[in-house]
Amino acid sequence: MKEINYHMSPEEFRHWGYQTIDWIANYMQTVEDLPVLSQVKPGEIRANLPDAAPQTGESFDAILKDIDQIIVPGLTHWQSPNFFAFFPAGASAPSILGELMSAGMGVLGFLWAASPACTELETHVLDWLVDMLGLPSHFKSSETGGGVLQDSACSAAVVSLIAAREQTQADINRLVAYTSKEAHCSIERAAKIVGLRPENVRLIEVDEHYAMRKEALQQCIEADIQADLIPCYLAATVGTTSSNGIDPIAKLGAIAQEYHLWFHVDAAMSGTAALCPEFRWIHQGLEQADSYCFNPHKWMMTNFDCNCFYIKHREKLVQALSIMPDYLKNEATESGQVIDYRDWQIPLARRFKSLKLWFVIRHYGIEGLQHYIRKHVALAQEFAQWVNSDPRFELVVDPPLNLVCFRLKGGDSVNQALIQHLNASGKLYLSPTRLNHKLTLRLSIGQAQTDRNHVKQAWQLICNYADVLIQQPSTKFVEVKLANHFR
Repeated sequence: MKEINYHMSPEEFRHWGYQTIDWIANYMQTVEDLPVLSQVKPGEIRANLPDAAPQTGESFDAILKDIDQIIVPGLTHWQSPNFFAFFPAGASAPSILGELMSAGMGVLGFLWAASPACTELETHVLDWLVDMLGLPSHFKSSETGGGVLQDSACSAAVVSLIAAREQTQADINRLVAYTSKEAHCSIERAAKIVGLRPENVRLIEVDEHYAMRKEALQQCIEADIQADLIPCYLAATVGTTSSNGIDPIAKLGAIAQEYHLWFHVDAAMSGTAALCPEFRWIHQGLEQADSYCFNPHKWMMTNFDCNCFYIKHREKLVQALSIMPDYLKNEATESGQVIDYRDWQIPLARRFKSLKLWFVIRHYGIEGLQHYIRKHVALAQEFAQWVNSDPRFELVVDPPLNLVCFRLKGGDSVNQALIQHLNASGKLYLSPTRLNHKLTLRLSIGQAQTDRNHVKQAWQLICNYADVLIQQPSTKFVEVKLANHFR
């Protein structure tokens, strides 16, 4: 009986591979013309999908057609140059090609022996980045520490907190972790995952720049010691989500050393800025950190997921996470001459994701990456000047880098109406936050294709909508007026 082969033939794969690359290239070229925020209603995508999976295989041509007809309308286009929400989601042609090649190789690099190139390229590229960002040399694999690629800063927080817990070796119910009120919620979430009591996570007050207050931290630590609790972990942030606030690392690091806390620095968004020497002030005092991370998948042209996590003393992390069943034992591991990254992360298995980072660095070079960082910061600073010079608006905080936080004068309701109508237009996408208890608009600049004309268009649209809202605050009138004015 003849064996049935359901696979794509090499010829078919080559043909449809070319078609898929063409689709991606066209998408990247035309994404600017699509509504930034998806316009579909809840459940609309599923309503266009069949109730049951196909019994027999379908043509790849039909699959690609459904991408256009069903999937694309349900996308919020993170790669649009008019996407100014949250923080940027890095992507570039070299990164996509590296991801494609990694998928094609299909290796799982949990052990050095499982694919030596997967491990050694990752180690080497992470060492490159120590020099590229001017990080402390002890983060290099040639010294006491080393770097590893996590999926996100959330996972970096989890593994650093596990290492801190194991280093402390005390009753987990008495352990206390500290971060600022403006820190990412991933720190609180990591504490839950690791097993700390929720009430033992301290959110420290911030100053007028939304950076953690050293005095408030020290007072909180002293109060916890008096209450017979055990301070064990401090997480500082370089580039908070709401305001891009930058904690005083040097001052916080001194406190961490005084009280023997594990000191983790989360630079998920802003760490990439240190590619430019003039922005390396953001890392002042980093030599005191036990661990550090930043996300190339935000601002370094590399697609998600790609978080660079560094540790000062790698043996502390390995001791906290290592388990060696018989089926993983091998000669290379037992020799002690290799790194097994399975001991540096939560899952055992791992993809060959250093390929895409390697592709990006080699394609752009340090010079090319610096160009885009400087460009985005300059655009944000110019936007902030426009806000400052317009009496209708107020700048909530001076932007240190590429995020501008601003408000239309007149209270929360008018700002809520402004952002709702802006996002509903499909012409741009902003995300809100609350700073000093006031609704605040965030304009984040960092998408690969964003140029000055996109930022200028965004400002003009914001001003036009603001004019309508100021002239007639009645909600019903505004909705009709905006609909007619900006059709």
